[in-house]
Amino acid sequence: MNKFWIILSHTYMTKFKTKSFLISTIISLVFIFAIANIQTITETFSGDTDKIAVIDESGELFTPLEESVEGSTDEMDLIAFEGAEEDGKNAVQDEEYAALISLSLNAEGLPEATYFANNIAEAGEQSVIQQQLQQLKVAAATQQAGVDQETITEIYSPVTISKVALDDSAKTAEELNQARGIVYVMLFLLYISVITYGTMIANDVATEKSSRVMEILISSASPVTHMFAKIVGIALLGLTQVGIIIGVGYSLIMSKQEELTGGVFDYFGIQNTSASVYIYAIVFFLLGYLLYATLAAMLGSLVSRTEDVQQMIMPIILLVMIAFFIAMFGLEAPDSSFVKITSYIPFFAPMLMFLRVGMLDIPFWEVALSSGILIATILLFAAIGARVYKGGVLMYGRSSSLKDVKKAIALSKKE
Repeated sequence: MNKFWIILSHTYMTKFKTKSFLISTIISLVFIFAIANIQTITETFSGDTDKIAVIDESGELFTPLEESVEGSTDEMDLIAFEGAEEDGKNAVQDEEYAALISLSLNAEGLPEATYFANNIAEAGEQSVIQQQLQQLKVAAATQQAGVDQETITEIYSPVTISKVALDDSAKTAEELNQARGIVYVMLFLLYISVITYGTMIANDVATEKSSRVMEILISSASPVTHMFAKIVGIALLGLTQVGIIIGVGYSLIMSKQEELTGGVFDYFGIQNTSASVYIYAIVFFLLGYLLYATLAAMLGSLVSRTEDVQQMIMPIILLVMIAFFIAMFGLEAPDSSFVKITSYIPFFAPMLMFLRVGMLDIPFWEVALSSGILIATILLFAAIGARVYKGGVLMYGRSSSLKDVKKAIALSKKE
């Protein structure tokens, strides 16, 4: 047991001191800081208000258009241009104005416009102008037809639909929206972590084999001890990194609680989510990691060159991607039969059963059954993985086929 802790601590400290760990942690913290300060950053880089010249040939469209644009955005400033259209075009080319708009009325007395700009690839300003002119057109057309504007507003107002769940245990619409946000965050975190740390385990084993360090290690500790020490060591490394990121992120959110209330953080339900959701997130995160990490260590032991690692662990990455894509579908239909069935498949259970737990009130026995199947699968792959790892660490030469699993098991029996 002492050898297990020695290998575990060595794996943990070696990876903890690497530049890749430091850089990835810093990048993640910078990203969280940017999200927490997104409003300030957006305002900083938003730049000056675009000045747009307007020639109103009708003499009656500029004022209502200006009022509509001011009410919809702060990034545009409409200025009445007194010169000729050619003078306005020259002013745009000289970058005195961002664009020129020529307003007029057609034969039916409805507004139309021509938009002049040096570059019409940016659709933001054009879209705003078009939307506001559309409203003016509707107002003018309804006035000509003798229809009251309030009647038109009532007709175009959205239909009110109240969603009421008859099942007392069902979640409300607000609770579902909050759960959907936090579940999405946890799914994405699990997806990234499994791929990152699973690849790290496989690469670490392949690196030791390529440098012949493995021969020294297995002479002092059994391959099985070595495999599980690496799995647990990198798991602790991952928990350390995730803990730092979550800790800093939570501190930033709490420090800006009043500023961020009602925004994207309210949608993600960070403050209002039940504690049980976080507990299930930790449980399924650890179970998912153990399943895929065991497979990664097993497959990593079959290759002798780091160049072959990505090809060998591609099945793992594909399984994680499939689970993630099903989960994305499940966010909109968590109670579908397809999501329910796949939540019992071990490779998909960490994401899909957590999805169902977070968004639905399902019986505890379903969670227990899925967890039990997942744990049994982990134990099975751990037993098989230990055999493969035991023989795989002794295999050298090019290896990029899953057929080498049989060869590794055969080697493990000869010891």
